[in-house]
Amino acid sequence: MAVRILLADDHKIVRDGLRSLLEKQQGMEVVGEAENGRRALELAHQKKPDVVIMDVSMPDLNGIEATRQMLADQPGVRVIGLSMHSDRRLVAGMLQAGAFGFLLKDCAFDELARAINAVMSNQPYLSPRIAGTVIQDYVRRMTPSESPTSDALLTTREREVLQLLAEGWSTKKIGSHLHVSVKTVETHRRQMMDKLGLHSIAEITKYAIREGLTSLEP
Repeated sequence: MAVRILLADDHKIVRDGLRSLLEKQQGMEVVGEAENGRRALELAHQKKPDVVIMDVSMPDLNGIEATRQMLADQPGVRVIGLSMHSDRRLVAGMLQAGAFGFLLKDCAFDELARAINAVMSNQPYLSPRIAGTVIQDYVRRMTPSESPTSDALLTTREREVLQLLAEGWSTKKIGSHLHVSVKTVETHRRQMMDKLGLHSIAEITKYAIREGLTSLEP
């Protein structure tokens, strides 16, 4: 039976390239494409993929949060994070969210195929250039901890509101998008800012970029 694969990346040219290459592989089938994390959640629920290739930095809902929510709903899915950057925050964020692998976008295609085969065999896969980052992060965690990240402090909804605010969404638009009242959004915003010690949209934006929750790329 073919491995069912879902592609999640906000750049269509990347999805088209991955689909073209994957569909040439025997035993692999692309069952859907998503342009952001929220759409990836919807398609994963509908299509029941075996593997999700998940871009880390996507608008609306980033790959880290989408991975966390997806695995809470479908723990058997194998997520492979994909990023242009080897920043330890992004790598650690994806792995903590439950990703089973992590690749850099400039890797050769045969590495992606190896990663898919590895995670389908219950073997985690990291790009060689990522392995050192993961080890360094592990060592760092054995020393006195840094400031807590949003993962430890915020609820799922607060993380969603944080990203959307950083991306310039109004409170009213966020409420409509998440199907909650403006008052509820304002409550999440206030609680999120209190927990993180943030006092303005500018500080929210800087924090979201630093933590890899948004890249603000067009």
